Amino acid sequence: MSVFEELQRRGYIKQMTHEEEIRDLLENDRVTFYIGFDPTADSLHVGHFIALMFMAHMQRAGHRPIALLGGGTAMIGDPSGKTDMRSMMTKETIAANAASIKKQMEKFIDFSDDRAILANNADWLLNLNYVDFLRDVGVHFSVNNMLRAESIKLRLEKGLSFLEFNYMLMQGYDFLYLNQNYGCTMQLGGDDQWSNMLAGADLIRRKERKSAYAMTCALLTNSQGQKMGKTVNGALWLDAEKTSVYDFYQYWRNVDDADVFKCLRLLTFVPVEDIDAMESAEGVNINEFKKVLAYEITKNVHGADEAEKAKGAAEALFEKGKDMTNVPTIEITAEDLEGTLLDILVKGGVFPSKAEGRRNIVQGGVTLKEMKVSDPMQKLALDDFEEDSVLVKKGKKHFYRILLNR
Repeated sequence: MSVFEELQRRGYIKQMTHEEEIRDLLENDRVTFYIGFDPTADSLHVGHFIALMFMAHMQRAGHRPIALLGGGTAMIGDPSGKTDMRSMMTKETIAANAASIKKQMEKFIDFSDDRAILANNADWLLNLNYVDFLRDVGVHFSVNNMLRAESIKLRLEKGLSFLEFNYMLMQGYDFLYLNQNYGCTMQLGGDDQWSNMLAGADLIRRKERKSAYAMTCALLTNSQGQKMGKTVNGALWLDAEKTSVYDFYQYWRNVDDADVFKCLRLLTFVPVEDIDAMESAEGVNINEFKKVLAYEITKNVHGADEAEKAKGAAEALFEKGKDMTNVPTIEITAEDLEGTLLDILVKGGVFPSKAEGRRNIVQGGVTLKEMKVSDPMQKLALDDFEEDSVLVKKGKKHFYRILLNR
């Protein structure tokens, strides 16, 4: 099976510029392509993960990826899909974010022996002369066409700054620069980037008199069309310090039945034939496939050892296993017992704030030893602990072990 067919069967491809030419290139040539990632945080989240998988499938088929960190474009902010202007970040913050994201990318993409390139557009965008840039690049952009782009139209009613209006030119220039310096002929990305990608391909055609191609992947949405990856505490991050491995595993373990096979195709390397067989199997509990999904995605992001630990913790809690070692644990001392249970849960990262925790307690969302906690001022007592630990449940499926270090 060619990589083009693989991508189609898995459901990646949403739009493309020249289907027959792209199919022929991917089947008969070695293509250098790029995907951009603006370092607006110090970690990628699950919304970026589909792009990393898109890139990984292409690399496994022999094509060369360029992972482009947007150290320069992040200074402007992409208006695509945004209702308001992004907050401005310092150069130092953007550089620190880019360094963190680089480490995450190396888990998925092989950068050895020129198999892939890691670039940062700060290297060429931050030193541009604005007048020269307008004369060289801006002359090829039609304002009328830009105003018809979805990323621009959606913002015109609420207001679009001239700063953000420049983003399309900058992204188009990225494609041109990568074409001139690395032989990059194709851009991949999320479907919300379609207008920007077309602008870059057109710029190469005008400036270099060469063909360039664009192909988008579907955004990660559930069966109701809503973006996946949102949790009570915010985004589902790929960094274990921001989203614990256990919570990451449990997110996928608890996806809606209707989304299981779609996520298996998009977010794992399980052979597509095996996924088709799972989907057509009769008499199998869908929860068994959810376990496969949760394990495979967690393994991809955090490694097999961490995936096994998360799986073991889930089995201990939900399938009457005995080893509680890998259940998310909050370690406390006797001094912490002087504060409230709410203080302990906030300190342990169960809730992002006291206000959020208090609201959950009042609404009956916190359980201690199978009893609902109703008072935000409730404290833990020594006799609550069995073998120095006690289980607390948030909602229906999130368990935490509070471990008392005496």
